[in-house]
Amino acid sequence: MEKLRIAVHYGADAVYLGGEGFSLRNLAGNFTLDELAEAVAYSHAHGVKVYLTINSYPANPELQALNDYLLSIAQISFDAYIVADPGVLDMVREISPDRDIHLSTQANTVNWRSVIFWEKQGIKRVNMAREMSLEEMRETRARTSVELETFAHGAMCISYSGRCLLSSVMSGRNANRGECTHPCRWNYALVEETRPGVYYPVIEEDGGTFIFNSKDLCLLPHLPELIGSGIDSLKIEGRMKGIYYLASVVQVYRAAIDRYCQDPASYEMDPSWMEELCKISHRGYTTGFLLGPPRDLDHQYDARYIRTHEFVGIVEGAGTGCKAVIGVRNRLEAGDTVEVISRSSAVRAFTIMEMSTPDGMLLTAANPNQKIMLDPPFPLAPFDILRKTKA
Repeated sequence: MEKLRIAVHYGADAVYLGGEGFSLRNLAGNFTLDELAEAVAYSHAHGVKVYLTINSYPANPELQALNDYLLSIAQISFDAYIVADPGVLDMVREISPDRDIHLSTQANTVNWRSVIFWEKQGIKRVNMAREMSLEEMRETRARTSVELETFAHGAMCISYSGRCLLSSVMSGRNANRGECTHPCRWNYALVEETRPGVYYPVIEEDGGTFIFNSKDLCLLPHLPELIGSGIDSLKIEGRMKGIYYLASVVQVYRAAIDRYCQDPASYEMDPSWMEELCKISHRGYTTGFLLGPPRDLDHQYDARYIRTHEFVGIVEGAGTGCKAVIGVRNRLEAGDTVEVISRSSAVRAFTIMEMSTPDGMLLTAANPNQKIMLDPPFPLAPFDILRKTKA
C-alpha cells in the first residue's frame, strides 16, 4: 500500500498491482482481498485508475483456485484486469463479463496481426512486447484501433517479454508463475560435455561473463517519438522496487510528459531528469529494441547495480514551523547532507544540524525504523523522500 500511495502522489495516472496469487510477482508484498478494495478506493479518490494483474499461466490443478479468486474479487471496481493466458481470459469473461481486459506483455505480442487478433477477442488494451521497435509500433498503430501500451522504463528480461524458463530449470522456481530468481543476472562459465566438472571461464570483462544480463530500459530521451507514434500508455516496471525508485522515476516521467503535452513544438528534455534517473539504483540504461536490435553497448558486463545514492527516510508528518517527522529507512547521522525529492518542487538539499526523537531527546545518529524530528531550512511535506550520497 505504501508503494501505491507513493506512485499516486508522484503523478501516476494508473497503477497496476497484484493480489496474493496469479500475478507474476509472488515474492512481492502483494495485496490481500481487503487491501485490494482499499487500494482501489484510495486510487479512485485521487483520480487514478487501478489495473489488477492476473497474468500468470496456470496449470490444470490451479484452475479451481483461480476460479474462486476471480469470484472473490468480482465486486471490486478495478478499471481493468491484465491477463496473458487465453484460458484466464475466458474465465474472466464468464465471471466478470463487463470487466475491461488488458493484454499483458507476457502474451508476447510482436506484430500488428496479433494485436488485431486480440482486439477481436474483446481486449481493450495491448501491452506490446519490449522487442518491438518504434517503427513497428507506428505501423501497428496505423493498422489497429485498440489501445496500445509499451514499457518505457525498468528491467529487461533475457527472454521474450518475460517468458523465461531459466529460473524454473535452474532453481525450481517458475518465472511464469511469479517466482523468478533472476538467473539472467548470474555469472556463467563453459563446460565441455566430455569433461564434466571442468569449468572454463568465458571472459568478457575482468569480472567474468554475464551473457544474459541486459542494462535497464530507459526511453525518456525518446518521449516525443513514443507519444508521436500513437502509443496510449507508457508503463514503468517497478513492482519489485522500493518507494525511492518509484518516487524518482514516476516524477521524472510525469514532468516530461506534462511538459511535452503543454507545448510539443518547443519541447526539450531537461538534463536534470536523466541526472535524477541516474541517482537511483540501476544497471546502466539502454533503449532496448526501440531503435533496432540491441548492440554490445546495451549489455551489462557485471552483476552490480549502479548505486550513487541511498534512500534514508520519508516524511511522515509535519510539526511546528519547518519541523518534520521522518521515518528513517537507512542510517542517518548529524552532519549528513541530504537531498529531498518532492512532488511540488525541484530537488533541494540541506545539512542535518540537529535531530531528535519525537519527544525531544537529541540524537547524533538514527537507525532504520526509528522516527525522528528534523528542522530543515525549508518546509517538508508528507511523502517527501530523503536520500544521501553513498559512502
